[in-house]
Amino acid sequence: MQCIDQESGDGWTLINGDCVESLKGLPDKSIDYSIFSPPFASLYTYSNSPRDMGNCQSDEEFFEHFGYLIAELLRVMRPGHNVSFHCMLMPSSKQMHGYIGLRDFRGDLIRAFQAHGFIYASEVCIWKDPVTAMQRTKALGLLHKTVRENACMSRQGIPDYLVTMRAPGEMENRVTHGADYPVQKWQNVASPVWMDINPSDTLQYQSAREHDDERHICPLQLEVIRRGIDLWTNPGDVVLSPFAGIGSEGHVAVQMGRKFVGVELKQSYYRQAVRNLHNALRMTGDLFAEVA
Repeated sequence: MQCIDQESGDGWTLINGDCVESLKGLPDKSIDYSIFSPPFASLYTYSNSPRDMGNCQSDEEFFEHFGYLIAELLRVMRPGHNVSFHCMLMPSSKQMHGYIGLRDFRGDLIRAFQAHGFIYASEVCIWKDPVTAMQRTKALGLLHKTVRENACMSRQGIPDYLVTMRAPGEMENRVTHGADYPVQKWQNVASPVWMDINPSDTLQYQSAREHDDERHICPLQLEVIRRGIDLWTNPGDVVLSPFAGIGSEGHVAVQMGRKFVGVELKQSYYRQAVRNLHNALRMTGDLFAEVA
């Protein structure tokens, strides 16, 4: 499968295609930071493409395919630099899994990266309102009725996580901060739980939806992206998202004076991402002028 489409602007490139094959076209050690939200195996239908990892029928199949991506990330990342992924624990169902509970998707992702040599570097828990989750999902464990009738089947709400893995090797280009990163700001970012993330702080995605899309998309909040890029990159660094979606990571990266490479398989998402990147603050310069 070749690239379906590609478009570039000042400081950014978006590719419509398979993320593993598209990353093969990037130079070794060319990416300073990667941040993304991976697809959830067999939970949501993102597209009808057989190359869509979200269409895997089992966790085993998903992680087999996801491993090819991790191998490419290991190749393109600068040594000592970070990859952050946004994820959550996955609910299980009696029909699909034989029990009602949770699956450790977060931990499985961490172990998959570790198996390829990445270092488990950091993690922050992102608080989500359990009442909102109950109203949206009607999850048995969150219902007050369950507490009254069978409390052992009740559970806490499921937060999001931003997990950060570090590429192995000796760092050549350090990320440094000056007076623009005061101690009060660091103390807030260093908190193990971010309580102040607005779940609605996202790019508009309605125009990218198709009639048979999943009922709820959980895009990565812009402030989460902003904090990751601000902490772990220097101005002018190259940020990568292999699951670019509607371009949230690129939108923030370009606005913050970084360069961006994104890959998105689904054409409607890709087209919306292109619009969002064109609307972001413009940058100048050749994308790989300093990394080729």
